[in-house]
Amino acid sequence: MSRKNWVIFVLMLACGIGIFAYSLRDIKLSSIIVDLVHLNWGWFGTALLCICLYLFLEAVVVKIFMNDRHDGFTWKDAIRIPLVEQLGNGLTPFSTGGQPAQLLAMMQAGVDAGQASSVLLMKFVVFQSMIVINFIISLLVGFHYIAAKMHVLSLLVLFGFLVHLSVIIGLLLVMYWYNFTKKAANIVIRPAHWFMKPDKYEKMQATLNEKIDTFYQESLKIKSEYGKMAKVSLITLLQLGFYYLIPYFIMLSLGIDGLNVLMVVSLNVLIFMVISLFPIPGGTGGAEYSFSVLFSSFIASGSKLVLAMLLWRILTYYFGMFAGMFALMIKPDRVHEPD
Repeated sequence: MSRKNWVIFVLMLACGIGIFAYSLRDIKLSSIIVDLVHLNWGWFGTALLCICLYLFLEAVVVKIFMNDRHDGFTWKDAIRIPLVEQLGNGLTPFSTGGQPAQLLAMMQAGVDAGQASSVLLMKFVVFQSMIVINFIISLLVGFHYIAAKMHVLSLLVLFGFLVHLSVIIGLLLVMYWYNFTKKAANIVIRPAHWFMKPDKYEKMQATLNEKIDTFYQESLKIKSEYGKMAKVSLITLLQLGFYYLIPYFIMLSLGIDGLNVLMVVSLNVLIFMVISLFPIPGGTGGAEYSFSVLFSSFIASGSKLVLAMLLWRILTYYFGMFAGMFALMIKPDRVHEPD
């Protein structure tokens, strides 16, 4: 990692420690220790298994896309990709570093930049689509609960949904109405030339058109591989399911009974949407706040609520970043060109 990334990593750890310390302002540390001593490690191990399966199933998706592109793209290479992605996501606002990190990891494995971009683009389309589907279901189940608990949070959830939905709509427009979408996109950015230098505006316009052209070419492959896309979509749904179950198993590990698993999963889906809107790496601050507000009704004990929040963040944020750092140290296998 670069020096800048190390600084960000240390800052995020410091922020996490600071948030945890602030959460303890009205709670005795001894209460946290007692809850930790009585933790059901079997249920916590299940939560740990969920995050591992989440990462492994993403590696399965990468392997499926790469099987017919390169001979020699090993499981070690495939597993390395989502781990590096977690590190990239965790160190950048709005998780913008995940895609470049994956691209770099695939190029280190000898994959051509164009082919790597193609795989990552298809993976992105599927992942965003499954997030939107999960979110629509979760809105029906848990949105009334959020609206009752925190009006501002419900507005953030809806805004997050609109952002993700807009991405999907934009991609579909490129796939099926290419010429119209390209013209519309250039019209939308036209006011920018009032505030930008001509050379910078032209460069931005050229980059936009290049991105649209690239996605359109890749969309032709997507439309010709319906069977593979359906298979990958099901795997991605299962992958997200494991991620969304993590708070449920953490609460079980703390001895909290009578939980409605569907409600817990739905609320975690909505938290996932809120986190994506916070312009701080990992959604730090927003993630902890959302968790404590939404799950306070399930966890009556203040010390258990803080501990649940800490364990959840360790598994869903810090675990991925440490795993990504470890993956960077592993030398990838080099692929062989297909015959």
